[in-house]
Amino acid sequence: MGGLRESTATSATTLNTVEPLRRTTLNRVFAAVYTCAIVTLLYHHAQTLLFQSKTLLSFSISLSLLVADMVLAFMWTTAQSFRMRSVHRREYPENLKKVTKRDEFPGLDVFICTADPYKEPPMGVVNTALSVMAYDYPTEKISVYVSDDGGSAFTLFAFMEAAKFASYWLPFCRKKEVMERNPDVYFASNHSWNSETEKIKMMYESMKVRIEHVVEIGKVSDEYIASDQEREAFDKWTDRFTRQDHPTVIQVLLESSKDKDIKGNYLPNLVYVSREKSKTSHHYFKAGALNALLRVSATMSNAPIVLTLDCDMYSNDPETPLRALCFISDPNIKPNLAYVQFPQRFRGINKNDIYASEFKRLFELNPIGLDGLRGPCYVGTGAFFYRRAFFGDPSTFITPEIVELSSNHVVEEPIKSPSILSLAHRVVGCNYENQTKWGYEIGFRYGSLVEDYFTGYKLHCEGWTSTFCHPERPAFYGDAPTNLLDMLNQNKRWGIGLLEVAFSKYSPLTFGIRSMGLMGLGYSHSAFWPSLSIPITVYGFLPQLALLNGVTIFPKVSEPMFFLYTFLFLGAYGQEFLDFVLEGGTFGKWWNDQRIWMIKGLSSYLFGFTEYLLNSFGISALGFNVTSKVVDDELSKRYDQEIFEFGAPSPMFVPTTMAAILNFFSFSWGLLQIIRGVGDMQGQFLQMLLSGFVVVNCWPIYEAIVLRTDKGKLPAKVTVIAAFLAWALYYTATSLIF
Repeated sequence: MGGLRESTATSATTLNTVEPLRRTTLNRVFAAVYTCAIVTLLYHHAQTLLFQSKTLLSFSISLSLLVADMVLAFMWTTAQSFRMRSVHRREYPENLKKVTKRDEFPGLDVFICTADPYKEPPMGVVNTALSVMAYDYPTEKISVYVSDDGGSAFTLFAFMEAAKFASYWLPFCRKKEVMERNPDVYFASNHSWNSETEKIKMMYESMKVRIEHVVEIGKVSDEYIASDQEREAFDKWTDRFTRQDHPTVIQVLLESSKDKDIKGNYLPNLVYVSREKSKTSHHYFKAGALNALLRVSATMSNAPIVLTLDCDMYSNDPETPLRALCFISDPNIKPNLAYVQFPQRFRGINKNDIYASEFKRLFELNPIGLDGLRGPCYVGTGAFFYRRAFFGDPSTFITPEIVELSSNHVVEEPIKSPSILSLAHRVVGCNYENQTKWGYEIGFRYGSLVEDYFTGYKLHCEGWTSTFCHPERPAFYGDAPTNLLDMLNQNKRWGIGLLEVAFSKYSPLTFGIRSMGLMGLGYSHSAFWPSLSIPITVYGFLPQLALLNGVTIFPKVSEPMFFLYTFLFLGAYGQEFLDFVLEGGTFGKWWNDQRIWMIKGLSSYLFGFTEYLLNSFGISALGFNVTSKVVDDELSKRYDQEIFEFGAPSPMFVPTTMAAILNFFSFSWGLLQIIRGVGDMQGQFLQMLLSGFVVVNCWPIYEAIVLRTDKGKLPAKVTVIAAFLAWALYYTATSLIF
């Protein structure tokens, strides 16, 4: 199994076990049968196209169905890589102390990236940092680095406040054995209260008020500047904003060798970094920020283990580093291990997850499948990296341009020493990476908007492996989009980034399969996600237009091919449903997951595919938008009531609304024809079934058009444009094709 050692036996020194999923054999048998069905369908399409298409109408329909089904067949085939060697792992952190002494634990550098103090409120970033600073881990071995690409004085002020609060929060967590070490989450939960808890809560609320007030009024008042050190920091910020070159700002807010909490224990390192930016230099978004932190941390602490976190992805389990060490310390896994990936989990998701924000397939089902191969993809957060993995393949170390950045360099000076700070400022400069291997052979990889996917992909191609750690208690919790448009724009951005990899010289379909075999198919499945817009568009419009014009394009109920179509539809949906439910999902969440899949196909994937093509021809420029972490109260209330949010008049809603309108009228027309006794029920049954299925899925859209009066209803502008385009499409198709 590609180096995978199957083990379920445990002993007092067992750190982890692995067990194949029982349904793997059934998946393989089903894949063989389903493949035969796909081949039969494609043969049928090809035969129809070549020998039976005598008119423009029949040729157009046959070609469209062939292309659509070829894309679906490709995506289904690549998805089987997730089902051939699925495994479940289990870790035993309680055994770790029997294998490794606590003072021998490796150092841990934590990277947290933020870019906009209004879309990513500083208070949320602070809570994330405090939750990892309070890990059940030797504090002197933890260093937290915060990258602020927004260059905000508010974020710096927030972390100055957090540094002071940490000296009270960390000993409180140890004494009370707190599990929720995000202060906001802890104080919002029901706990036994006493005077000590009330005191800590008052301190936290006071800090929160100061930080949020600063953001609200747009400046840091003198009343909040408590020391000369803070005044010096803000003087630097004043200088930064009056200069055009925006120089680097690095602030060491806590130093583990000097700063102690109220109980006399050393605190973790806490370092704020706002890297230099220039309009003449590319800064590579999040990948560039992570590489800047990788270099800065190398000069200051150079811990062998690196944890990357999104700014809203706080720790939910203080033992998470110990769980990661159960794999990192395993001599059978360690030599080629690049990272341990934990699943992304989200708080505040409504009961049936109407926007499929859990991404259960992406963050849980697919990693379980890939874990039996070379390991899960890197998903941008919740991953514990082995620093050595950023410097070449397991057998070839790529030496960085200066020895201080090497993964085996030992830092001997205090992080506040002038020489260390000088070097840190140097390596984070906007021109530092010029003529170096950073971003291409070293560090997080450039070349795609989805730097996480591309980095994990390149590491796997180089021979590294990864491991999926999925404990019962979620290791991390984050904020999922509660706004439909935010979710669609986020997926569009991902789609563009994935296509950048799919059509590059490192395409998983060629380079990936040559490097990794079956694992390359898994990466190909993700890279070509946006291509699903082709079959979803075809099946969302073509059969319905044919139905309105009385044209039959699918087999009759009495024909053998009817049963083939039925098997293919029910087989694919049934397998997805079983995967979903067997891993803890519900029918309601699965239903919304497949609904959102169709909506994405006519919005995120379609627009992403189009924008990628336009960018390829130099027609338009791509902008990067941060997904907002701020939730409006009214929007939040509608989300909790499981009401879709369409409030913004976005072009993204137009194709989906067109499909909803066209399917409604085609299904109604077909039903009317059957009632009148003039329709071909046997010939048009599948078209009616497909239209009806789409109509049921589009209920939230009909509701938003007709029944709702709140601010989240579908804007009339979108409805009018979609209705006009749907009519124009019907008129054009009827005139020129049907």
